[in-house]
Amino acid sequence: MTESVPDLTSTQAAEINLISELLGAPGETIDVDILQRRASELHPADFADQFEQLSNERREALVALAPDLITADVLAELEDEVVENVLPLLPSTQIAEAITEMDNDDATQIFEEMEAEQRQEILVELEPEDRAHLEASFAFDEETIGRLMQREFVAAPPFWTVGDTIDHMRATGEDLPDVFYNIWVVDTGFHPVGYVAVSTLMRNPRDMTLENLMDDQLITIKQDEDQEEAAFIFEKYNLVSAPVVDEAGRLTGMMTVDDVIEIIQDENKEDMLALAGVTDAGLTDTALSTVKARAPWLFVNLFTAILASIVIAYFDYTITEVVQLAILMPIVASMGGNAGTQALAVAVRSLAERDLTSQTAWRAIRREAVAALLNGVIFAAALAIIAYVWFGRTDLALIAFIAMIINHFFAGLAGIMVPLGLKRMGFDPAVSSSVFVTTVTDVIGFFAFLGFAALILL
Repeated sequence: MTESVPDLTSTQAAEINLISELLGAPGETIDVDILQRRASELHPADFADQFEQLSNERREALVALAPDLITADVLAELEDEVVENVLPLLPSTQIAEAITEMDNDDATQIFEEMEAEQRQEILVELEPEDRAHLEASFAFDEETIGRLMQREFVAAPPFWTVGDTIDHMRATGEDLPDVFYNIWVVDTGFHPVGYVAVSTLMRNPRDMTLENLMDDQLITIKQDEDQEEAAFIFEKYNLVSAPVVDEAGRLTGMMTVDDVIEIIQDENKEDMLALAGVTDAGLTDTALSTVKARAPWLFVNLFTAILASIVIAYFDYTITEVVQLAILMPIVASMGGNAGTQALAVAVRSLAERDLTSQTAWRAIRREAVAALLNGVIFAAALAIIAYVWFGRTDLALIAFIAMIINHFFAGLAGIMVPLGLKRMGFDPAVSSSVFVTTVTDVIGFFAFLGFAALILL
């Protein structure tokens, strides 16, 4: 079977699922040696991507055939839910070895996905230093920098020379982080006072002291800081790495830009899903788990829809008398809902990027109110013309015109004031804003349209 798989460049292999090709059809004979050789030629990120696309059964079959393919680099690239699915299939010694090879932050993420019993097994297999690093990381809350930071870094006193620093790094060898950009200069209390970029270090003579080379414009991050705040700091100051300090200002670790990019992606994905009232449907999730995650918000939407229906029911006589109202009514509510969603998306993004603050809030509210009012006038005129051409009634056109302006205006206000209000009360505006904004636009849209219809027509 596997002999029929053509030789591919790494780029071509990344474009198809080579692992699936090598595994063949269920029940087909597999040459394990060829499977291991060809799959190991893939970049760890490509292997992880193709491995994730396999079904649970095929992933388990691959791990059973060639567990050595699940290396430390592959584990670090896999999605969390896939790691959780794979770890019980691997021997404790292999996982412990992989954790030893990883940077501390990656090791912590892998350790998070284990069951309590497996954690104890792995801790027994680890060296005391690696075990201490993991235990120290888990002393911090999830999504804090103390949990995510790298505990391997290079620090040196200011009186060291370039030669002293290079010799120290060469002697330290495997204890250095895999990738780092700066040497942190520390005082006698181990407080960071500056940094020297590795590129600067390599360009200067051996007898030059770090004190003469260091940049003292140092941005530090506290170890109990939320990961979202750390990402904001990296973006604001264009950092590639930053030292992490404890409550006393002592150096305890570092964050690098590759870690922060992952944080930014996770936070953006979380906000996007929260706006829709859903959670991520992972590769290992079942239909039942997806239903459990989404059903609560759908119930909330059901009750808000009932609230809008109560408004409609209050004006049932008006709709019965003028049936054309039932045709125009959804247009008013739908346009208001879209206008509110637009304002909401901009507001939530601005809050996440710290552009929308208490100092800029009123300016943003005025902008959204004026924009909503202008859009309301434009589309109210368009709907009024359509209503007149369609039904030939000036009164219906007037009702649609007034209701559209009112609903657009309140939709724009709700789109920015709801997330601001939730933020002020300590809630995540991305999680629940959309439900409230939709309720406002539906209720006001129906009430304005039917209310003016009752006044004008009846």
